[in-house]
Amino acid sequence: MGKNLLLKLDGVSAGYGDIEVLHGVSLEVAEGEVVALLGANAAGKTTTLRVISGLVPVWRGEVYFEQRPISRVPPERRAELGIVQVPEGRRLFPFMTVRENLLLGAYNCRARREVKANLKRVLELFPVLAERQHQLAGSLSGGEQQMCAIGRALMASPRLLLLDEPSLGLAPLVVRQIYGVLPGIRQGGVTILIVEQNIKEVLRLADRAYVLENGRVVLSGPSERVREDERLKRAYLGI
Repeated sequence: MGKNLLLKLDGVSAGYGDIEVLHGVSLEVAEGEVVALLGANAAGKTTTLRVISGLVPVWRGEVYFEQRPISRVPPERRAELGIVQVPEGRRLFPFMTVRENLLLGAYNCRARREVKANLKRVLELFPVLAERQHQLAGSLSGGEQQMCAIGRALMASPRLLLLDEPSLGLAPLVVRQIYGVLPGIRQGGVTILIVEQNIKEVLRLADRAYVLENGRVVLSGPSERVREDERLKRAYLGI
C-alpha cells in the first residue's frame, strides 16, 4: 500500500455467546486511507468494528494497531490510542445540548488538551452545529444528529475513525452533505474505516474495499475493481 500500516486484523474470529460471527477475518488499513467494509445485513460488518474498538472480544487471531497487538487492550485504552467509533444509530444524549454532546467526546487525556482547537474544527466542518450548539440534541433532524455524532467522535482526536452506517435513514441530499465532509476529515489526518449500505456513495469516497459474507472476507481490492466485480453486484448489492 506504500503507506504506514495503521490497522491490521489477522485471522480474527469473534462472536456473541456461543455463536461465532466472524470466521478468520483479515484486513488492513494504511494511514491516511478511507477503506469501506461492505456486505449484506448480518454479514459481520458491525461486529468487525466492535472488535476493533474492543467492545467484542477476539476469540482467535489478533488485532494490531501501529503493528502492536491490542486484542487484550480495553476499549477505553484503545480510545486513548486514537481508535474512535461512531455507532450506528448516533446514540446522542437527547436532553443535553449539542455543545454538551460534543464536549463529552473529549474525555481522554490527549483530547482534553486539544478541546478548543477540536471544537473550532468541528464547528467549521459542520456549520449547522455552530448554529444549533445550544439546542437540545434530541431536537435536531436525523442528519444533524449524525453530524453531531461524527463531531463528538472528532472531539476525541481520533487517528482511526470507525463509521457504522452513517447514511442510515437519511435523505439523499443529507447523505451527500455528510459524505462531502469526510474528505476534509481525512485531510485533517484522520484515517477512516466505514461500514455502509450506500454502496455507490461509499465507493466513490473509499480507496479500497472489503466485502464480507457470513463473517468471511470474500472480496477485496481497490474501490474501482470492487465496484465492477460481477459477484459483488449479483450477490451483495442486487445490481
